Amino acid sequence: MDVRLLNSTPQPERAIAAAARVCYAPVGAAELMETMSDEEVRKILRIIMTSGHLSALEHASFTFAIDGVSRAMTHQLVRHRIASYNQQSQRYVSYDEPTFIVPPVIEADEQVRERFLTACQEAFGSYRSLLDAGIPAEDARYLLPNAMETKIVVTMNIRELLHFFSLRSCRRAQWEIRAVSDRMLELVAPVAPYIFMDAGAACLRGPCPEGKMSCGEPFERRTRPGEASADATTDETQ
Repeated sequence: MDVRLLNSTPQPERAIAAAARVCYAPVGAAELMETMSDEEVRKILRIIMTSGHLSALEHASFTFAIDGVSRAMTHQLVRHRIASYNQQSQRYVSYDEPTFIVPPVIEADEQVRERFLTACQEAFGSYRSLLDAGIPAEDARYLLPNAMETKIVVTMNIRELLHFFSLRSCRRAQWEIRAVSDRMLELVAPVAPYIFMDAGAACLRGPCPEGKMSCGEPFERRTRPGEASADATTDETQ
């Protein structure tokens, strides 16, 4: 898996604060962008984050290149509809040497791994035989397994990223998309450290919202600078 940050809104936290502040300011956002102090930016971010008025977060976005992941993972990823995607096409790209993504639980068992890869190779061999018979790649690809490696470019605004991290960095998320989510969070956190300071699974901010589907692990509480402190952890289980 290779996840890279290709691009992001310059000074995303300042841009968001300017967008939020313009609603109540006598001057324009361009002037606010230049004149607000760092303390004012943090104050505005704290207000919108704690109040739940999150529309301003949509004014900043991040673009990622994600390689070396499975089609099984990207089928989950594109369910996040408030995002933009461009994925390597199995219709226009034909494969000579396949790469398969092997789940860790399968990788750990040599015999199971061998069966898994044999099945993938047989499916790929049938795919190649159809191509050699003149079948278009767009039809032959029906044989390709979900384990096939793919590449995708993703752009999400910050509001959607926070939602994505809440769901996909959860312990209950499928292992591959959780690894992608965790890596994306590692990349964006230094760019917008205040906004992403407690981003991640919902249990980082309070009780698990999954109800009976919870993993049952204790949740962690975090506070923003300047807010009343709270215990870092509790003995309460979800």
